[in-house]
Amino acid sequence: MSDLALKARELDSGDRLADKRAEFVLDEAVYLDGNSLGALPAAVPGRVADVVRRQWGELRIRSWDESGWWTAPERIGDRIAPLVGAAAGQVVVGDSTSVNVFKALVGAVRIAGEGRDEILVDATTFPTDGYLAESAARMTGRTLRPVLPAQVPDALSDRTAAVLLNHVDYRTGRLHDLPSLTAAVRAAGAVSVWDLCHSAGALPVGLDAHGVDLAVGCTYKYLNGGPGSPAYLYVRAGLQDRFDSPLPGWNSHAEPFGMRGDYAPADGAVRGRVGTPDILSMLALEAALDVWEGVSIDAVRAKSLSLTDFFLECVAEYVPEGRVESLTPVRHEQRGSQVALRCPDAGDVMRQLVERGVVGDFRRPDVLRFGFTPLYVGFADVERAARVLGEILG
Repeated sequence: MSDLALKARELDSGDRLADKRAEFVLDEAVYLDGNSLGALPAAVPGRVADVVRRQWGELRIRSWDESGWWTAPERIGDRIAPLVGAAAGQVVVGDSTSVNVFKALVGAVRIAGEGRDEILVDATTFPTDGYLAESAARMTGRTLRPVLPAQVPDALSDRTAAVLLNHVDYRTGRLHDLPSLTAAVRAAGAVSVWDLCHSAGALPVGLDAHGVDLAVGCTYKYLNGGPGSPAYLYVRAGLQDRFDSPLPGWNSHAEPFGMRGDYAPADGAVRGRVGTPDILSMLALEAALDVWEGVSIDAVRAKSLSLTDFFLECVAEYVPEGRVESLTPVRHEQRGSQVALRCPDAGDVMRQLVERGVVGDFRRPDVLRFGFTPLYVGFADVERAARVLGEILG
């Protein structure tokens, strides 16, 4: 057994989160793609079966009240809130991340007011965020200006209405400085909007502590909600009475069953709702969140950094020199929970990795991405993944 394999065994023996692995449906593969789709929590199939057979099959429409369907978006939002550092009553679950980005960004521009005519957007953002920012700018008559996150403080002015940023870069795994960037946006009188898709459930976010105005995120990555599970929208309590959604649906009406012709928004985070909730996927998400019972997000972050540190150490040992280049920052304060390696033949390499039981993903043109989900990834998994990568590249 190699020195690194022995070290992996030692690290696994001291892992405080190791017991969580039993709460997931896993196989012999090393699954390092939880930054795209989290593994299935073992409690979900039975819970979904009950929703389908009993709540829908027997109670039918009564389940809107008796099974709590109607209040699910806020109830589940309150379960996500601690994972992103938010107090209750500020997170609502529903719709896709894309829809919530649009709601948040247009809502941010409306909060900022007419005197500000520019939107700043992360120039390295996930493409959809960029598309939506461009559409929001057209719709609101603002100018869209792409900038790198590090350039935001210098780019801010009294023209800036809103700033849309990603907490973690989806390609490289770089963690951006949410506290200082949010403070800079606030000092400029603009409204901050953060995309948390690659950070929620992997590291502390601190939405309330850092004064974030609006935030969105998906639930199918580190929160393990399942493919296409509903996203969430965070609206800071102090802004909720000013949040004017561009999608005012009947579910966000102050009297949803009044069937009035004029729209009056509900109080609180409820005004972030639009139409009828996706109950099956939403309640699957609620069941998936059970794995977070008794888990500290700080403990998750500590293990995440240890996993990624160990992976980089193993890659340096096992992979021939010069064969890959890490795009992920070495410094902890700049690293999310993934490692991105540049490799000229990355697509073929990832195909071979998957064939040999190591599942990551490939981003064109030349990036191997490995996501480390601390609730079910162990140090032996990390050592095996790097060893197999070294064998393929050697």
